[in-house]
Amino acid sequence: MVLFLIASGLSLIFGVTRIVNFAHGSFYMLAAYLAYTFTAVLPLGPTAFYVAVLLAALATGLVGLVVEVGLLRRVYRAPELYQLLATFALVLVVSDVVAFVWGRENKTGPSAPGLAGSVRILGQLFPSYDLALIAVGLVVALALWWVFQRTRWGVLIRAATQDREMVAVLGVDQRRLFTSVFVLGSALAGLGGALQVPRQALTNVMDTTIITEAFVVVVIGGMGSLPGALLAAMLIGVVDAFGVLWVPQLSLVMTFVVMAIVLIVRPWGLLGRPETQARSAAGAGTGGARALGWRWAAAALVLLVVLPPWLPRFWVLVLVEILAFALFAGSLHLLMGTGGMVSFGHAVTFGLGAYAAALLVQAAKAPMLAAFIAAPLAAAFGAALIGFFAVRLTSIYFAMLTLAFCQIAYAIVHQWYDVTGGDNGLLGVWPPRWLADPLRYYYFALAACAGGLAALAAVGRAPFGLTLRAIRDHARRAEASGVDVRRHQWVAFVVAGFLGGLGGATFVFLKGSVFPNSLTVAMSVQPLVMVLLGGVGALAGAPIGAALYTLLDTVVTRYTEYWQFVVGVILLVLVVAFPRGIVGMLERRSG
Repeated sequence: MVLFLIASGLSLIFGVTRIVNFAHGSFYMLAAYLAYTFTAVLPLGPTAFYVAVLLAALATGLVGLVVEVGLLRRVYRAPELYQLLATFALVLVVSDVVAFVWGRENKTGPSAPGLAGSVRILGQLFPSYDLALIAVGLVVALALWWVFQRTRWGVLIRAATQDREMVAVLGVDQRRLFTSVFVLGSALAGLGGALQVPRQALTNVMDTTIITEAFVVVVIGGMGSLPGALLAAMLIGVVDAFGVLWVPQLSLVMTFVVMAIVLIVRPWGLLGRPETQARSAAGAGTGGARALGWRWAAAALVLLVVLPPWLPRFWVLVLVEILAFALFAGSLHLLMGTGGMVSFGHAVTFGLGAYAAALLVQAAKAPMLAAFIAAPLAAAFGAALIGFFAVRLTSIYFAMLTLAFCQIAYAIVHQWYDVTGGDNGLLGVWPPRWLADPLRYYYFALAACAGGLAALAAVGRAPFGLTLRAIRDHARRAEASGVDVRRHQWVAFVVAGFLGGLGGATFVFLKGSVFPNSLTVAMSVQPLVMVLLGGVGALAGAPIGAALYTLLDTVVTRYTEYWQFVVGVILLVLVVAFPRGIVGMLERRSG
């Protein structure tokens, strides 16, 4: 039921505004800490907790109001993916605000007065508070059903989830509708977070855990379907509980296996509806921005060749990291910018490349060059398997299926201790002596990553790349012209996997180690942010975004422990000031 409360708000927000709200988990976390504080300061005795829950939910709804009016309303006309970038920046900001106000230590919340015991049902003891939560979830579900079925506002919301353009044509004020839905969705997330206070410890990372589960519930149930969210929340809750009981070694992956099966069998979710319009996986046209030109690329290459010998060792290593992430982001750009396929699980290619290189060097005792060449091939093979199923889907469903496969891969490397080392990772994966010097390895990485980016540029200009753009802009028209849409998308997925794996191989020999976090959702989000920050309309945006994001991360973390807040604020400013990325801004000024 807690999952339902959170997922219902997330489903409403996406269904009406089309915003993939990464900050929804942050609202959940913020409400939990607010309820913790309100309970401690309100002079209401035993009733303080219950009043605190309501106040925390209302306060979170108010925060949602400020966010929607003050930020998101300014970027509604930008491509939808930049709204996603804005919500990711909010995640960084809220995370450090919570850490600054409440500290980084875990906190234990108060118990709910009058519900601290248990109730015996059929010989089994059940916590009273858990039973109360089930009742609250059902009451909220009935209340939402009444609102959406019996009120004019609810009818407008249901209509907007199916065709918001038609709702606008009929004269409905979209701004007020979007604001009201965002406030309601935020309040529901806040209610879920506040009600969790007696059940779990409050941590600074509770937002990232819950947002993934909420997305799973929303996608399985069907985007915009509240009954679907309720059904999916019950299904996932039961699967998760029995997975821990029966197959604990697979507990991390059970929910994502269920999501993958549902999306493959019924792509629009259990109770969702097929999309009325063909939409690219990006959810929005990416535009036809021109490349910055070969002169800029040549100048950048000359600078990258000439400058490093004059830099300190630390900055040479930073440049290698930028190169690895530039290729990683560039491979995602082939999917997202050229092909219109947004992947939330692109880290699987990066991680597979890194782990393949490390295992070949350590377990197979292969030479470094052989491992470096074989690693992207292993990543391409994994991408071929995932892409076979993923290209059958579009829009958010494509993105979530890639996320499911990435989480499955993460669970495998996290729990297969005998091979991958689990949490301990694989250590001591260094280049041979002739490449051990940072400057030598830098030029090796420059040759590999610059070659990969050059290959991406060639693919983009080739007939294959032009066909991908045609599919991105109008898949049905391309198919009617005789284009095999799925085959082209599948080939693009494999090529992107190969180059993403090459980036992972470059990274692992830089760091000398690899850990399961190379396959997490956070790692998948990084290249997405880099592409959007640089500009999704041209390949040049990927390396520019990678350089800017990595430099921000590196520089800010050296001067403050609240680096996420600083980076988040900078990203928010850039999203508002340059709603089409750095490259889009440069092209507008040059044009």
